[in-house]
Amino acid sequence: MNLNAFRENAKIEIEKVKTDGELEKVRVKYLGRKGNLTEVLHSIGDLPKEERPEAGRIANSIKRELEELIKEKKEILEEKKTLLWKDLTLPGRKPFIGTLHPLTVLGEEVQDIFIRMGFSVVEGPEIETDYYNFTALNTPPDHPARDLQDTFYLKDGRLLRTQTSPVQIRILEKHSPPLRIISSGKCYRMDTFDPSHSPTFTQIEGLWVDKNISMADLFGTLELFAKEIFGENIKTEFLPGYFPFTEPSCEQLIQCPFCLGEGCSVCKKKGMIEILGAGLVHPSILKKLGYSEFNGFAFGMGVERIAMIKYNIDDIRLFYQNELQFLRQFNES
Repeated sequence: MNLNAFRENAKIEIEKVKTDGELEKVRVKYLGRKGNLTEVLHSIGDLPKEERPEAGRIANSIKRELEELIKEKKEILEEKKTLLWKDLTLPGRKPFIGTLHPLTVLGEEVQDIFIRMGFSVVEGPEIETDYYNFTALNTPPDHPARDLQDTFYLKDGRLLRTQTSPVQIRILEKHSPPLRIISSGKCYRMDTFDPSHSPTFTQIEGLWVDKNISMADLFGTLELFAKEIFGENIKTEFLPGYFPFTEPSCEQLIQCPFCLGEGCSVCKKKGMIEILGAGLVHPSILKKLGYSEFNGFAFGMGVERIAMIKYNIDDIRLFYQNELQFLRQFNES
């Protein structure tokens, strides 16, 4: 048999194949157990002894070549089948582009409001000392906030800050009044992770220290903030509160946006919801820092709480579970 002619005929047949079925028939015809090439290999033993090595070498070379051609042809047919399902005239799918987290967006919105009122943005460390987190903020040694159930303490005696208020002390140590600052960052407390609590949360703290600052300045500033965030028609009120670093202290409440003041389960039938704590900076704090002739006010809010009220969200955990379906609704165009 002319093996070279055999090779060329097989290559032509493989090239003409148009379906998987046709390709399989060609494979069986040449490489099957009873295929043409298989018979050639079996008949080599009948050749004269001196011709057997060369005939075997050529036959095995043809076998490897045909196997490779059949493999390549199969890949081509598979690719064509895939293309049959693609309509190249259809419009492309617009890829989803990542965006900022809703808490980041809202946090920046809050900061922008106070920047327009003359506040400057500052930052501070998340790992704090007992002095800056408690002592300098007029928190006595036996205050519940110092309890291990509330605060994450490190082995070296430092702690994860429970509030952004320590930033106020650090700034006042380096910069003399008058000043207006706003600070934002992560805080940590030993809270159970449930619909209304998280062991880590984002807090925004504000401080205004100058001469002749009064509660009226505080009320006016925070009322303007509430209207910027929740709408011009939002109703606000202030109730007495307690914080060791302010005196007097208060809590700001807004009309419940869910029931519009009628009373519901969210506002506990009160018609109002607390959004932040505030007050005049305790005189003893300013005195220790050497600013007895100054006074001022401070306030602090949880960004998650503002977001839950603003966007009607009843579970704080949604902000941390990274569910794209939840996160994308804040960036729909």
